[in-house]
Amino acid sequence: MKSIPSDLKYTKSHEWLRQETDGYITMGITEHAQELLGDIVFVDHREIGEQVSAGEYVAIAESVKAVSEVFAPVSGEIIAYNELLDDSPDKVNIDAFGTGWLLRINPTDLSEMENLMSAEAYASFITHSDN
Repeated sequence: MKSIPSDLKYTKSHEWLRQETDGYITMGITEHAQELLGDIVFVDHREIGEQVSAGEYVAIAESVKAVSEVFAPVSGEIIAYNELLDDSPDKVNIDAFGTGWLLRINPTDLSEMENLMSAEAYASFITHSDN
């Protein structure tokens, strides 16, 4: 079974997010998403300081198989990106929920998190959407 940490929230487009103690949101793609993509070879992202809306593209993950857009789970300002991915994009494959995080966002509307899936709901979603 794929790892689906219970302390995170999830989207149908396979992003995860964690609300940090400082109020910011850390986000990335799920283990399921990186398995579908295969070996990640490049990650690009929107600029620090940009305002984004929930559902808007914020990054691109390029693998040996495909290029996939990554979407913001919540609206807010991009405040950081994972600089480790510049030289080692494979960290997404190695540790999607840890060192493979993509962006940090200063959210403008935390109520948007209510629209996201719990770990249990996400597990059910990927089980029923797999071919």
